[in-house]
Amino acid sequence: MIRVALPLMFLLDAVLVGVFATFGRGAHSEGLGIGQVWGTAWPFLVGLVVGWIVVLATRRDPATVRSGVLVWISTLVGGMLIRGIGDGRVPHWSFMVVAAIATGVFLLGWRALRAAVSRRRAA
Repeated sequence: MIRVALPLMFLLDAVLVGVFATFGRGAHSEGLGIGQVWGTAWPFLVGLVVGWIVVLATRRDPATVRSGVLVWISTLVGGMLIRGIGDGRVPHWSFMVVAAIATGVFLLGWRALRAAVSRRRAA
């Protein structure tokens, strides 16, 4: 794997978490200022960093769907835990479902697309 690819893959994941936060705020007619989006995104970004640390520490290829599942679960669980602690309550179940689907599509989607393109090129 090319060294420059790792930071770009992490940046893509981080941007997609930001897109998730922006879409969520917009769907609820909440402010879309940088600080407001940051306030929504940062707990999930912490979870994302933890997931990436685990993937890299275990020497997995972060571009695979399998590694993406680890990053996705870490992002989701980390974000929910931090939000829950900050709010003093468990996030509403509907938010957990929507967040799981949206982050799953974003964090697994590009990896699945990459895998499909790689298989097609190999054939």
